[in-house]
Amino acid sequence: MTRTDPAAVALKPANTEHRYEITRADLPLSCPMPDMTLWNSHPRVYLAIEDEGGESVCPYCGAYYVLKREA
Repeated sequence: MTRTDPAAVALKPANTEHRYEITRADLPLSCPMPDMTLWNSHPRVYLAIEDEGGESVCPYCGAYYVLKREA
């Protein structure tokens, strides 16, 4: 069994952007997202973007998420 070296995985810094476009593959949506570093961020919160018409704002950091329409 092989394990991925966490140091080799490129993580994005959390809370560096204010607008994020996501796809259905990113659901369920959480802020910070799984590919973001967590050490300098707020607690993970799940956002009900589908129930909110395809747009959601994180109550902690104010990040604005938009669910991209797929063709």
